[in-house]
Order: sequence, then structure tokens, then C-alpha cells
Amino acid sequence: MNKRTFAFFSFILAILVLAMPAFAQSEDEDASRYDGADPSGQTVVFWHQHTGEREEQLQEIVAEFNETNEFGITVEAQNQGGYGDIFALMTTTLAAGGDELPQLVVAYQNQAATYELVDGLVNIDLLLNSEEWGLPEDAQADFFPGFFSADIFPIFDNQRLGFPPNRSMEVMYFNQDWLAELNEAGAISFEGAPTTPEQFAEAACAAVENPFSGATGGADPVGYQISFDASRLASWTFAFGGDIFDYEAGVYDYNNEATVEAVSFLEDMEEQGCTGEIFERFGDQTNFGQGTTLFTVGSSSGLPFYGSAVEEGANFNWSVAAVPHITETPVQNIYGASVSIPKTTPEGEIAAWEFVKYYTNVETQSEWAQASNYFPVRQSAADGLSEYFAENPAYAAAFELLEFGQAEPPVPQYDPVRDEAELIFADIVLSDDDLDAEGIAEALEALETFANEELTLAMEDVSMDE
Repeated sequence: MNKRTFAFFSFILAILVLAMPAFAQSEDEDASRYDGADPSGQTVVFWHQHTGEREEQLQEIVAEFNETNEFGITVEAQNQGGYGDIFALMTTTLAAGGDELPQLVVAYQNQAATYELVDGLVNIDLLLNSEEWGLPEDAQADFFPGFFSADIFPIFDNQRLGFPPNRSMEVMYFNQDWLAELNEAGAISFEGAPTTPEQFAEAACAAVENPFSGATGGADPVGYQISFDASRLASWTFAFGGDIFDYEAGVYDYNNEATVEAVSFLEDMEEQGCTGEIFERFGDQTNFGQGTTLFTVGSSSGLPFYGSAVEEGANFNWSVAAVPHITETPVQNIYGASVSIPKTTPEGEIAAWEFVKYYTNVETQSEWAQASNYFPVRQSAADGLSEYFAENPAYAAAFELLEFGQAEPPVPQYDPVRDEAELIFADIVLSDDDLDAEGIAEALEALETFANEELTLAMEDVSMDE
């Protein structure tokens, strides 16, 4: 993390901690907060980041809710820029005392954790399990378990500080036609998509020596074009049976056997010349579409863009599958921003929750999934997506993996940790020194130390003020 980034996050923490007295509450607060509260006539300001077709569909959902809800609640959905813009606006608003907070805000889990450092968010479980305002058990059970649990924060007494309206997932993109050619040529020993790291490496290395016959790009063939992103590092760790966070101890755990094995595996592929770097934004997507890259790993939200790249490029058959894994079943990295309810008034909080329930009901979820290309959060939403599945087989293939979801750590200060993870991940894999397991462990230990220092900084500042 560079000095400017460190200074920014230190500033954010400082102003939030200074703001804490304005939000201090009794530890005994419970659902009685909502006794007698009436959301009728409330206005819910919703800060979001959606643009284009997604924003158009969101506005339609909002309009439908405004016209049909029994309380006369009015939602005003306001685009406030990107995730970073919204985070900066929320933190400065909290620091100013919280008088201008929205009633609903888009937030990644680590961002929600930062807001909760000053007790700025509602524990949604108080509303979710309320006899008057909650969802029945069968409706709660309809949410994909991995999605439903991602907004529960162990470091904040297992409070639910967000609620999921949609999710994305890390998937492996692959060229089906190229894999078939490799199999027919005897260059690989399996058919279809690789399911294990060994098969993945086998095909990626074979692709370098056996270019795709339909390639239209002038680039040299690459087996796996790797992006050095913190979510990629987490995804490969999950695939090797581990995690980057120890939830029992409440600390980061980058230097573990699974992460060392995963990074060693990728470094070995790089040493063999089976991987390639990405030198421009979406360069892996472009090369994949042109038939010069066999595999990429990235977000399922890129599905329509990969589809366009293939149509404009080599026009081959392609799909997505689980990240190759050593575990008995896949372990898929699920992520995406949730919506959080800032602490304003009991009436405003209930009104926001009423919209969240509408936003996440089965019918709305089917509509939102098709317009946004995100995954719905309700399992029964699949019933309304049969035609969409038929028209988008790659989306349907990814949907089948949702039950295997696992999330990255929902802790404050994860943003600078992500930046550092990206740097160290790239340094290890691209090292000219051909690091052994011990050298990789040392690098990951440095990352772990940095990450836990950031986490300690966040939590100690709060505990000192309590």
C-alpha cells in the first residue's frame, strides 16, 4: 500500500472514531427499538452505484414499490458514483454526525464493517426476525446459504449488517472448442472442462504448444492469463481447501498450507511458460474472445462482456465452470455489495427494510437477475429464469455452482489489505528467483503481518474509545 492510500485510510479511521459518541448505544438495545414505530409516509433515500440498464431496472423496481406498498413509503434511488465514492460520502457523513445519512446504502462487507466501527448500522436481524416486520422461516431458507451468511459479522457479535440483493461469483472461463481440439490431438488426457488443478495445468501448458485453429488474434497462445487480484488469491486458496481468514481467532491467515500450495502451483505454471500477464484493462477478456487465451478466472458479472468478445472475435463455443479444486466439491468465491441500513430513525429503518424485502422477493429477483446479469439471491427465483437459462447457457452453468459459495472476510480495512495482497501475489508468481515453498511462505507471512496490523489498527481505535 502506498503512502497516499495509507494516509487516506488512516484519516477515515480517525474521523470515524471521533464521530463515535454521536452513535454510541446501549449494548442492551434490541427489537424493542421498533415498538410502536409506524413507517407510513416515510421517504427512503437509497444511495447506489448502478448505471445504464441496471439503473433503469432498479428505477422500475422502485417505481413499482412506491405504487404498491401499503404504507405509502417513497423510495428515492440516487446514484452517488462508484463504490469508492459512496464509501467516501458515507464516512464523511458519519464523521459529520450522521444527520444527512441515507436510509439505505450499497456497501461491500468490509465497507459495512468500517461504518459499524462507529455503530452506524442497523443489525438487520432485529427486523428480519421480527414478528411484525420480519420474514418467515421458509422465506429465509429460500436464500442461498452462502449469500445469506455473508453479511453476518463475527467481529461485531454476529450482527447482520447488510442484506444481499444480488451476488457475483469467481468462475473459470474456458474455450470449449479449443479443449476439444486438445483432446482430439491427444495433448490432454481428459474431456470437457478441467476440474482439478492438475488437469488445469495440463491443458494450459498444452495450449501453448497447440494454438486454437479458429484464433483470430495475433497474440501468442496462452494457457491461463492470470490477473493478480486479491479475489483471485482468495479463490485459489478456497480451491485448495483453505481460507485467508481464521474466523475463530479473528485474524488473517494468509500464510497457511492451502495458500502456499495454491501460489506455488501458479508460480510453477508461470515458470513453465503456461501463463501470461494482463497488460491492459480487460486484455484477458479480449484475448479470450480472439481465441488466443484458453482460460481466465474472473467475476461472473463479466459474462455478457465475454459473450460480446467472443462474438466479435473467434466466435467459438465457450462456457464457465468451477475454479479447479482439490476439495471434494467446488468452493466458489461469492462476492458482491449488499445493502445496509444506516441508523436514522426507527420509522425510517423499517421503511428501508420494507423496500429491501420487496427488492429481494422472488418475482423481483427474477426480473433483477435478467436485467443486471447478477445472480438472484433466492433459490426459487430459478423458476422464473428458465427461458433466460436457455438463452444464456454460461449463466445457467454458473448458477448451478451457487450452492458452493464462500465469502471473503467481512472486516474493516480490507481495502488496503487487498492492495497489498495484489502486489505480493504478483511478486511471488512473477519472481525471477523461482521461490520454493519456504520463500513463498515468507512472502505470505509478510502479507499476513501487514493485514493483521491493519485489522488491529481498526479494532484498537474503537476499543480505546469505548
